[in-house]
Amino acid sequence: MSSGRDAEFTDYMSARMPALRRLARLLCQDWTKADDLLQAAMTKTYVHWSKAARAENIDAYVRTIVVREFIRERRASWAQRVTLTDQPPDHAHAATDQESALDLRAAVAALPPRQRAVLVLRYYCDFNVYQAAQALECTPGTVKSQTAKALNNLRLRMGEQYGPPPRTGQTRPVGQASAWEANGSA
Repeated sequence: MSSGRDAEFTDYMSARMPALRRLARLLCQDWTKADDLLQAAMTKTYVHWSKAARAENIDAYVRTIVVREFIRERRASWAQRVTLTDQPPDHAHAATDQESALDLRAAVAALPPRQRAVLVLRYYCDFNVYQAAQALECTPGTVKSQTAKALNNLRLRMGEQYGPPPRTGQTRPVGQASAWEANGSA
């Protein structure tokens, strides 16, 4: 790559790094894994920078690389750990999250990777169904069904802790009792 293209890549990544790191954190649910994911995505972006720079929307192009790399890593049966220095890693400042936000994060973390990726693309990155399908290399119908499944899973997990008792006729997976039933409030 020429020094001009290197400078262009460096300028872009320097400006977009915080947003891309937050995206990776939402996908991985862990800052260390998010940094590893971002490093892998940056490497792929650098290799394909000439194509990325010509893209109509560079941000969407790079976010797609991040999401695809996340899914690719989750498909692998093993993970690589790379230590770059002998210094301890910097720890992100712990935010003072509210209890419900922590519960939501736990519920999102418990989702299968593909459902989590769909939610991040649809509701964090504000992709429409077709953009998410393109990023995930699947059909729009798959995005819709995965979104519905993910939201249903979140409702079940969050509803059991905070929601009202179920109305008659609602079904729950076999063997699961709501918080209301477990506490004898039903």
